[in-house]
Amino acid sequence: MTRYHQLAEDLSSRIRAGVLRPGDRMPSVREVSRSQRVSPATVQQAYRLMEDRGEIHTRPRSGHYVSAHLGGRPMQAPATSQPSAYSTAVDVKNLVFDLLETVQRSDIVPLGSAFPAPGFFPLAKLARAMHAATLKLDPQGLYEQISPGNADLRRHIARRYLDAGCTVEPEEIVITTGALEALNLCLQAVTRPGDVVAIECPTFYVVLEAIERLGLMAVEIPTHPRDGISIPALAAALERNQVKACWLMTNFENPLGCLMPDDKKRDLVQLLEARGVPLIEDDVYGELYFGRQRPRPAKSFDRTGNVLHCSSFSKCLAPGYRVGWAAPGRYAQKVARAKLITTISTSVPAQAAIAEFLKQAGFNHHLRHLRATLERQQARMLQVIARHFPADTQVTRPQGGYFLWVQLPKRVNALELFRLANDRKISIAPGPIFSPQRHFQNCIRLNYGLDWTPKVDVAIAVVGALACSLA
Repeated sequence: MTRYHQLAEDLSSRIRAGVLRPGDRMPSVREVSRSQRVSPATVQQAYRLMEDRGEIHTRPRSGHYVSAHLGGRPMQAPATSQPSAYSTAVDVKNLVFDLLETVQRSDIVPLGSAFPAPGFFPLAKLARAMHAATLKLDPQGLYEQISPGNADLRRHIARRYLDAGCTVEPEEIVITTGALEALNLCLQAVTRPGDVVAIECPTFYVVLEAIERLGLMAVEIPTHPRDGISIPALAAALERNQVKACWLMTNFENPLGCLMPDDKKRDLVQLLEARGVPLIEDDVYGELYFGRQRPRPAKSFDRTGNVLHCSSFSKCLAPGYRVGWAAPGRYAQKVARAKLITTISTSVPAQAAIAEFLKQAGFNHHLRHLRATLERQQARMLQVIARHFPADTQVTRPQGGYFLWVQLPKRVNALELFRLANDRKISIAPGPIFSPQRHFQNCIRLNYGLDWTPKVDVAIAVVGALACSLA
């Protein structure tokens, strides 16, 4: 047994003995290195092994913590995905529409939804902000709100970029109708039909729909549920395929929830800049972190304008207002013009309302409360899964966002599970919709960002019982 395996076993025994309890902070790497007389690298390897076994999890810039398994058993995280090395066409829209039809029904428990609960957001305060902002609008100045968008809002966004370690000028920012429009405009700015786009594996089905709609090809990159894509695998894919763009989520990727470390983000930006391949960075979950500090976007390492960063307020402040933006670097003018000739402008009152709300200095307080709620609910969902799902289930433990990726025994067909759950008025997101080749047949994505009620507890238990019946 290697030294780091032995160290991991010693630390695990403390957890089993109750010396370290669920939620406790693990000793720091430096403390363990000093007390056990081993190198910091050995401690880091031991902690990584314990993470893979589901015994501990990491909070960015905060440390390692014992995972919550109250009333259940430890569950490992899934392994790195192993997609084909070659590009492929995409055909997922019918599967996606089937899912969307289920989550729109009011009688469904929306575990498969891609949206957080509306009750988590300050909707009344936003309504008051919209009223105040609308009264201030100058009818003669409405034309100033067309692309690239409300000047005050762009200044507020630029200031938040500074907090995230980026220098982005307000003039670079283009306000869009949600992050989805921003991402689509950026994709259109850097590709033509037939081009190849590198994506994570698995990836959010909206990425696949956009690629399919524009007549592009996709090449999937192996992705680990903890720290994201493999940089060596991406480099190999760039050699093997004529990749024209990358579309990645470096912070709390949907559906895995993985968080790419800063050194990997730096390597990613440098690799793509050297190869002349633009990076479209989808960062809609970056504000939903559970640690002490917001994780840096890859944009913070961009020195040449090669990163087209996209985000929105839909996931963290104002669902339904559909206000997003792009900071497209050297492609800013091209994206702004594309916005102008497609939808002209994002809702003027919605832009003004969010700008007014951000002036009131309540955004950070709201975010702290939202993050704490999501972290508690993640622990709660993990506990229910541990009690009710098949024994060899594997599940991710993201450090932010509101999704869990669940890998079930190979005998469980996710599409059959989706149909059985739907018959019981429960929605889940089946794994095949997250892959252009419909892989992940035994995986599902679950949303813990719901209004938590006894009905949700029961729904998760029912999904677990159905999975056991198929296993």
